[in-house]
Amino acid sequence: MSARGRDTVHRRPDRPPAAQRLVHGSAALVAAASLAATLWTGLDDRGVALAFGLIVAAGELGRWSDAQVRQAAPLGTAGALAYALLGTDAGQPVRHHAAQVVTVVLAASLLGGVPHIWNGRSPTLDHLARRVLTVAFAAVCFQPLCGRDVFTPLDGSVHALLLVALLVLTALCDAVLAAVLARSRTRWPFGPLLREELRGLLGIGSAVCATGAVMALAAAVAGMWALPVFCLPLLLTQLSLRRCAAVRATYRQTITSLARATEIAGCTPAGHAHRVAALSTAVGRDLGLSGPELTVLEYAALMHDIGRLSLVDPVPAGATADLPEPQRRRIALLGGAVVRQTGVDGAVAVVVERLADPYREQPVAARIVRAVNAYEEKTRDAGPGGPLRALAELRLATAADYAPEVVEALARVLDRDCLTLPMAG
Repeated sequence: MSARGRDTVHRRPDRPPAAQRLVHGSAALVAAASLAATLWTGLDDRGVALAFGLIVAAGELGRWSDAQVRQAAPLGTAGALAYALLGTDAGQPVRHHAAQVVTVVLAASLLGGVPHIWNGRSPTLDHLARRVLTVAFAAVCFQPLCGRDVFTPLDGSVHALLLVALLVLTALCDAVLAAVLARSRTRWPFGPLLREELRGLLGIGSAVCATGAVMALAAAVAGMWALPVFCLPLLLTQLSLRRCAAVRATYRQTITSLARATEIAGCTPAGHAHRVAALSTAVGRDLGLSGPELTVLEYAALMHDIGRLSLVDPVPAGATADLPEPQRRRIALLGGAVVRQTGVDGAVAVVVERLADPYREQPVAARIVRAVNAYEEKTRDAGPGGPLRALAELRLATAADYAPEVVEALARVLDRDCLTLPMAG
C-alpha cells in the first residue's frame, strides 16, 4: 500500500463496529419506548419538566469537545441526573415516571445539541446514546422506588446517601459505555480506556454527581427556584474548564510550532515530528499509559529532534537511528537543554535527554519515541515492503537497542489500525 504524500492512513470498516451498533441500538430502543410511553400517558408536572429541560438544553449548548476532558457537558449531565432522581417538588410528590425522564432529557439534549450537530462537532451520537442509557438507568432504579414511597420513612441523611450510591453506580455505567464507544471508534485497548474514564470520575465527574444529588434534594425542599442557585457553581466551573481547555490548546500549538523549527531549518523531513508523535501516542495507548503520561509522550515525540538545531553540521538525510552513540547522546542532551529553556514540562525534557540511553535504563516514553523514530526513518523511501523490513530490523535489534514490548506494541498498532507511515516525496 502506498501512503505517499499522506500523514497516516487508517482503514476502517464501512459499518460501525458491533459494540457501537449495540450501544446505539439500545439507546434508540430505550428512547423510542420512552417516547411512546410518554405520548400514551401524557406529560405530567409540565413545569418541572420544563425547568429541568431548560437546564439540560443550556448545558448542551455549552458542550465542547476536548480530548483531555472526560465530561464536556457537566451542567447538562447534572441536570439530567437530578431530574431522574427527583421525588418531590417543594414537598409535593411528583408524578412523572422513568419514561418521561428519558423523553424530556432526550428532547432537551437534542435541542441544545442542534448547533453541534449542524457544525459536525464532537461525536454527538455517542454522547446522546450515553446520556439516554445512563439517565434511563438512574430513573429506572429510582422512580419506581419513589412511587412506592420507599424513601419517605427514611432519615434525610440516609436518603442522601442512597442518592449518592445510585449516582456512583450511574457514573460507573457511563464510564463503561464511554470506554466501549471509544474502543469501537479507535480500536484502542479497552482496559486503559476504562481506567482513564474511571480516573475522570475523581475530577469533574464527582462534582457533576454531587451537584445532581444536591439539585434533586434542594428541589424537593425549596422547589424549582432552587435550581438556578445550584446550577451557578457548576456553570462557572464549566466556563473555567473551557478556558483551561483553550489554554491547553494554545500550549500544544506552541509546542507544535517549536517542533517544526527543525523542519524549517532543513534538519528533518516535513511532517516527521508529527508522524512520530501520532504513532508514539498510539503505541503508548496500547501499552496502557495514562492521560498525563500520554501528554508527556506526545510532547517529547514532537520535540525529540530539537537538539539538532544546535549542531553545526546537519545529519545526513535527517536520520539519527544509525548514528554513533556519542553523537546521538549529544543530540539528546542538547534537545533536553532546549526543551528546558522553552518552559515546557520538565518531564518532557527528561524523556528527550534519555533518548540515547540504553533502553533498559530509559523511561517508557523514551523507549517508545526511540523505537517509533527508528521505524519512521527506516520506512522513509523504503518502498512498499519498507514497513515489514523496518519491523524485522527493530525485532532483530531488541537485544541491545529497542525494548521488545515496545516493538511488539508498535506491530500491534500497525496491524490493528492498518496504518503505514508515509514515504518522502
